[in-house]
Amino acid sequence: MASDVLFTPFSFKGLTLPNRIVMAPMTRSMSPDGVATDEVAAYYRRRAEGQVGLIISEGTGVDRPASLNDPNIPRFHGETALAAWKKVIDEVHAAGGLMAPQLWHVGAVRARGDAWQPPGPYDSPSGYSSPGKQFGDPMTEEEVADAIRAFADAAAAAKALGYDAIELHGAHGYLIDQFFWDGTNVREDAYGSKDINGRARFAADILRAVRKAVGPDYPVIIRISQWKQQDFAVKLAHDPKALEAWLGPLVDAGADVLHCSQRRFWEPEFEGSDLNFAGWAKKVTGVPTITVGSVGLTGDFIAGYGGEKSEPASLDELHRRLDRGEFDLVAVGRALLQDPQWVVKIREGRHDELSAYDLKAMATLY
Repeated sequence: MASDVLFTPFSFKGLTLPNRIVMAPMTRSMSPDGVATDEVAAYYRRRAEGQVGLIISEGTGVDRPASLNDPNIPRFHGETALAAWKKVIDEVHAAGGLMAPQLWHVGAVRARGDAWQPPGPYDSPSGYSSPGKQFGDPMTEEEVADAIRAFADAAAAAKALGYDAIELHGAHGYLIDQFFWDGTNVREDAYGSKDINGRARFAADILRAVRKAVGPDYPVIIRISQWKQQDFAVKLAHDPKALEAWLGPLVDAGADVLHCSQRRFWEPEFEGSDLNFAGWAKKVTGVPTITVGSVGLTGDFIAGYGGEKSEPASLDELHRRLDRGEFDLVAVGRALLQDPQWVVKIREGRHDELSAYDLKAMATLY
């Protein structure tokens, strides 16, 4: 059942992946005080041993006071935290794997629980956590500039530590995405606009700063989504022209790959075509794309958070779309969380050994 193309190498920006499978970033909150442990390093090493083409880490916080909403999510700044991430990449490389940290700022998102608060004010474009919902104050121009600096510094650190690429988290209603969204960005300066390409400036300026920090040949990925955790149905772009206006500035600023998040990868993005989000992003920009969303499972992750089990699902539709070149890479989340040997089992046709996803997997670093 395994499509030949799923297990063919793929190269971009001088980086060659042994297959088309990417481990999707998944928040684990298992790094006390923001420092990844030896157990975290072993968790990623197991996926490298399991032949994942490219591992993208859980979201890691950049150097802003409220970049994270949980003290146990790992940071990607500071001597102690970066030393821990050096152990992670050394373990992954020792197992023959490739890895990119996902660089993250949650923006206007409340802390998890009342026992802890971030050591500084929340960042957001306009002081909204969702449309019409006040949450702190808008970022000043100086704070915007410092956030851009923080992403660039983290990218430079990743390259210095030996990571093979970096990914920016620009999706799901977090800070970069809050700038994209007209419901949370009503700024009237250079970082706000009624047009999506104007609201893309914050992300584009981050990408330019990152590109300057890592040089022209280092692979840079950005994760994007139409849906938000605040609103599953919202769309930033309602047609291909608007999609091009949004994504074009990101590619021009230095994005090499677009990681296009959907809840269900097989759903068409616009009427009149069966192309999914990654398919349309590739069509309008010409750059490689990663598709993601319930790959290999029957249910989406939102239902999974509610405790619903997801059974193993056919990959036939994925193979068909990959074969026709709709997208280039495939990110797998919960299936790899459940089973670090998922890629090997798919490649060897051991489908009877695949297990259902259970929410209990989120509570371990298996």
